[in-house]
Amino acid sequence: MLKVFVYGTLKPGKSNYDRYCAGKAIAEIPAFARGNLYALPLGYPAMTLGASKVWGVLLIFNDPEILTSLDRLEDYDPDRAVEENEYQRQEISLYNPAGKPLGQAWAYLMMPESVEELGGRFLASGCWIE
Repeated sequence: MLKVFVYGTLKPGKSNYDRYCAGKAIAEIPAFARGNLYALPLGYPAMTLGASKVWGVLLIFNDPEILTSLDRLEDYDPDRAVEENEYQRQEISLYNPAGKPLGQAWAYLMMPESVEELGGRFLASGCWIE
């Protein structure tokens, strides 16, 4: 099974969920990760490593090939240099809303330098609203 933490346009009900995840996710579990969340002027969020709570959803898929389409959406290619990717796919620890560990899942994180260059605005709530 493939686990992916989503915190932006891939969350259920958001703009990219239907195209990339609907009918493919076998579970949708509210979750948070430790990091910092930013709203980008481009109309979508970015998460960096950090100590704040970032709220999102743990999606579980039966088909690991879903990563291919998600990587394309997030402009991530494992064969490119880090600075050439918009996001980096990385495994992070997740927790349910009560703080119980949910294990590891893939997440798409942005480098802090990229967030700054793009004019990201820190979201203290840890929740992005489209």
